[in-house]
Amino acid sequence: MEICLTPLPEVSNEEETAGGEVSKWPKRLNSVPPRISRGTVKGVTAEIFQQDRKVWQKRLSYYKSINRKLGQPGRYRNLLDMNAYLGGFSSALADLPVWVMNVVPVNVPKVNTLGIIYERGLIGTYQNWCEAMSTYPRTYDLIHADSVFSLYKDRCKMEDIVLEMDRILRPEGGVIFRDDVDMLVRIKTITDGMEWDSRILDHENGPLEREKLLFAVKKYWTAPAISDQQI
Repeated sequence: MEICLTPLPEVSNEEETAGGEVSKWPKRLNSVPPRISRGTVKGVTAEIFQQDRKVWQKRLSYYKSINRKLGQPGRYRNLLDMNAYLGGFSSALADLPVWVMNVVPVNVPKVNTLGIIYERGLIGTYQNWCEAMSTYPRTYDLIHADSVFSLYKDRCKMEDIVLEMDRILRPEGGVIFRDDVDMLVRIKTITDGMEWDSRILDHENGPLEREKLLFAVKKYWTAPAISDQQI
């Protein structure tokens, strides 16, 4: 088990906090995590952290203007962020009564940020999206997929990822895809075949951005009843 454990830094006296002291909740959510302050996460600085926080505040405001149910308490309870990075999407939702699982994808060229997510007071895990996710007994009301399909485009079929999303998404649950417009067009072909309601929308910065949004809803449907004549 030793190879799976990441030991905390040693301290010189009892008054020091191994790994760095974190602020109390909810202040710790928006405070610069100790891992970033110490510079132990390559490529992530305090400035990048603060910029990411502001970006997600803007993005969530845009999401709410498109899907007004997102701001309604109780409509979405269990949420999944498939590519959480620093946990910005989850932190922007802190004023709503929701539970968010923040996923850091494995086997992709991205910095490991799960420790930052935990230091912000959020919950998270690793996941390879070419494989099934262990979700029992939980399913999700809303899934957020930021650039997931671009990350895995050379690793597995996008149909397999969408089918896994369908499996863990509740009927009438929603999905927010963020990706290159060409990728979203291909994804929409799949979701249309699955009879999801979906539409492609412009980026929050305007129509000139190649990155677009795809909002989708998994429809609640049942098999048609069999009449006596069909028996």
